[in-house]
Amino acid sequence: MAQTSLSSVLPARLQFLLPSRYRSYRDPIVPIVRLSGPIGAVMPLRSGLAIANVAQMLERAFSVPGAKAVAIVVNSPGGSAAQSHLIFKRIRALADEKKIPVLAFVEDAAASGGYMIACAADEIFADPASIVGSIGVVSAGFGFQELLARIGVERRVHTAGQNKAMLDPFRPENPEDVARLKGLQLKIHEVFVDLVRTRRGERLNDSYEDLFSGAFWVGAEALDLGLVDGLGDARSVLRERFGDKVQLRMIEPARPPLLGRLLGRRSVTGGGLIDPGEIVGALEERAAWARLGL
Repeated sequence: MAQTSLSSVLPARLQFLLPSRYRSYRDPIVPIVRLSGPIGAVMPLRSGLAIANVAQMLERAFSVPGAKAVAIVVNSPGGSAAQSHLIFKRIRALADEKKIPVLAFVEDAAASGGYMIACAADEIFADPASIVGSIGVVSAGFGFQELLARIGVERRVHTAGQNKAMLDPFRPENPEDVARLKGLQLKIHEVFVDLVRTRRGERLNDSYEDLFSGAFWVGAEALDLGLVDGLGDARSVLRERFGDKVQLRMIEPARPPLLGRLLGRRSVTGGGLIDPGEIVGALEERAAWARLGL
């Protein structure tokens, strides 16, 4: 009689107790990572995405033993081009290293940098009402110079380097500064367009002249344009792809240290002062979603 293997007598939920060479996984496993919020700096009052706070989740997802694929759920209006690109590259590096396919699922939006992240997947799915696209670059700010004059405040700036105070919101806009900014935006846009063309390839409908104009579309239109591969949500698509018994494992973000949680709670419950920058950041976040009609 053949000797009974250890993996055959342990239930699936306890397989992790065994060395990897002894494990057996009867049902397919798909880890799910949720990437939600604007992309860029993260503050106590703002949810957001940056490589620093998603790298650990991604590493854990791609390290799940027996994973048949990794699912990335994207819900973002965009944000920092650099952070979007860093997250994109980390997903691709892990996928290539582990030889695991990646499926992306769009919820409310995968716009601008959110779509860049979605392009790290081998296949992209969206809801018919999702917002997809916005392949462009935008910079936004405020001009306060007239307000300062009205309240009798003089702005004093001293620099070493003539462009060090470029686009200072408290000084009149300089056409040369704007021209330089537009040049930088153009270079970033070229990186974005090349990335989309490389990842989507022949699936793109290049005949549509607005494809890289910064315009965005709902999921059904995005499917016609080749920006996504299908319509559906993560649970439905993954069950159809891997069977009804597929195990969908949510990879939760690491909890912040206790002190950070206590300080954040104190600031929002009136126990401490709220940084005005947090308020401006929250308004900018709301504006990012509002640009998409959400």
